[in-house]
Amino acid sequence: MKKFSLFISLLITVLAANAQVDPDVRKETIRQNRANTQSQRSGNETRGIRQEGPRKDSLAFERRNDAKDSITVTYRYLDSTRRLTLDSSIHDFDNYFSIPSGWLYLGNNGSAARPIVFTPYRKPGWDPGFHAFDLYRYTLEGTKFYKTSRPFSMLSYQLASGKEQMLKAMHTQNPRPNLNLGFDYRLISAPGLFVTQNTNHNNYRLFGQYQGKRKRYAASAVLVGNTIRASENGGIQNDSFLLDPNRKDRFTIPVNLGGANEFRQNPFVTTVNTGNTYRDASFFLRQSYDIGQRDSVAVNDSTTEYLFYPRLRLQYSFLTNTSSYQFRDISADSVIYDKWYGVTLPSPRDTFLLKERWRMMSHDFSIMQFPDAKNPAQFLLAGITYQQIKGNTKAGNESFNNLKLHAEYRNRTRNKKWDMLLSGEFYLAGITEGDYAVEATLDRYLNAKWGHISLFFSNSSRTPSFVFDQRSVFNLGTHGGFSKENITSFGATVSNPLVTLFFRNHLVANYVYLRDYYQAEQYGNPINVIQAGASKKIRLGKRWNWYLDATMQQTDAAAPVKVPLLFTRNRIAFEGRFFKNLNLSTGLEARYFTPFKADGYTPVMGRFVPQDTLTINNLPDVAAFAHFRIRGFTGYIRVENLNTARFTDGFSFTNNNFAAPLYPTQGMIFRFGIQWWFVN
Repeated sequence: MKKFSLFISLLITVLAANAQVDPDVRKETIRQNRANTQSQRSGNETRGIRQEGPRKDSLAFERRNDAKDSITVTYRYLDSTRRLTLDSSIHDFDNYFSIPSGWLYLGNNGSAARPIVFTPYRKPGWDPGFHAFDLYRYTLEGTKFYKTSRPFSMLSYQLASGKEQMLKAMHTQNPRPNLNLGFDYRLISAPGLFVTQNTNHNNYRLFGQYQGKRKRYAASAVLVGNTIRASENGGIQNDSFLLDPNRKDRFTIPVNLGGANEFRQNPFVTTVNTGNTYRDASFFLRQSYDIGQRDSVAVNDSTTEYLFYPRLRLQYSFLTNTSSYQFRDISADSVIYDKWYGVTLPSPRDTFLLKERWRMMSHDFSIMQFPDAKNPAQFLLAGITYQQIKGNTKAGNESFNNLKLHAEYRNRTRNKKWDMLLSGEFYLAGITEGDYAVEATLDRYLNAKWGHISLFFSNSSRTPSFVFDQRSVFNLGTHGGFSKENITSFGATVSNPLVTLFFRNHLVANYVYLRDYYQAEQYGNPINVIQAGASKKIRLGKRWNWYLDATMQQTDAAAPVKVPLLFTRNRIAFEGRFFKNLNLSTGLEARYFTPFKADGYTPVMGRFVPQDTLTINNLPDVAAFAHFRIRGFTGYIRVENLNTARFTDGFSFTNNNFAAPLYPTQGMIFRFGIQWWFVN
């Protein structure tokens, strides 16, 4: 004990004495010590003595490495050459919610959804035809391949009124500089505010990317799966029930489907007694080997950095996918099914079930040529794809094949001012023989003031989705085939710090759609949709900002494509950085679209259907929000649908808007969420 006390006293004395040293003298002493240390290191290297471990100062304390407290994370998508950085902004809630503000959904997180701004489905080739829940699916095309200097994780949790929950998790790391691994996971659970409206979705994705030490061999792998469970109530029986003062509890409003079943508002109950259950799982593997010029750089005596400048790349891709689509109603009302779908059930209350299963396997071999060996973002690709498709139809199990040719030219110049893409694919033989798609994009960066100018053109011819084929189990009333759909789109975007402007034109010929819930038809005349829009951040004051987004659309009133003339979203926010690390954005948000004949929804097919009877005339959707971020922690508090306030028969939030005929949206919603970014 005495020795320990003596040591402490001596240490304090030395520190006190050092504190009295003149600062200039102390700095000179430090410089001399560093010079002596460097001289000693140089002498050791001259004598062949290798310095092990981290460099240390004269007091034997390890020097602080600032790089250990920082992280660099970039990512790119599967077929993209551009690397992107993570977006940590807090002013836009679209970054944190599962449904973008430009979409309509049927009153519950996880329910069927569609974009307000018309977006045609242009993809040629095999398509089962169920897209009402695509927004909630993890896809191969949406996979991010990361490159990170340290292990990185993200965890997000959201809770809202009606026991609605959403959980998201992500992790990625580079165990080695040439290997990246990671996973994504998301859970959406929403019992809903109306009867038979519960949803429960599970999504997962595992991904990895590897490059050989000498950078000639590379491999990418993705395993992705989705389970979509969505109960369907067919909408409320009558709009007048919403204004009934005795039905402020929305569970008392009668619905068309599933209302006779026992209902429990429990987020942990995932059973769908009346509704859709979709499942899919995919595994993707891509391998490539480069031929070209080898090079290397000696980092030090023991480390060599290998370089490779490819001239030719041989690439093989394998994809397998299984999917199933099911609609079930365990207590189907025979009157409704006869009226809506022309289906006769054996008894007044019976079980109604439709189900399809599909499996697709694809093999692709491609050759890539690089005109500029030092610019891997410039290449010419040509390839061939063979697909095997197996599934159950009305006739039983059937097998189909497809043979596709595809090519692509891409050039993102080394000065990053030009980005060009020209691609095409053609189905040479198979069930979708004759389908094709061509696409061209051109992006030019001008300067910091004028920003980017982007042009695009695409044309595709596609076989209508299999759900319209008379062989489909879900085809309840169509007999005969349809001609191929043809979609032509072109447009331009100007984006700079001042404003973003865009123009798009879509021309659709032989459009196939559902009429009266289940009758498939093909529209003979071309449908032309013209769109123009703008986005701008307007500074109202030192800390006040106005975010304006507006889109105008116009099409033929007789066409089966219905769009609102104007869609706009406005956010007025008080924003800034406070207390050094607090980033705050708080204010009001309003979304509005002009009245239009919004599509109806058919639960059995899981598709939106055009209608000419009812016009949706909504009030603006208004929300108050407070978003904040402190370092890697983000939080948000929102009170949504304030526009549903109603002052007759007592105060309540029962003046609901509509997403589709007979499908009211939610009343006032309180939403709370948090998100962490972890650096391990």
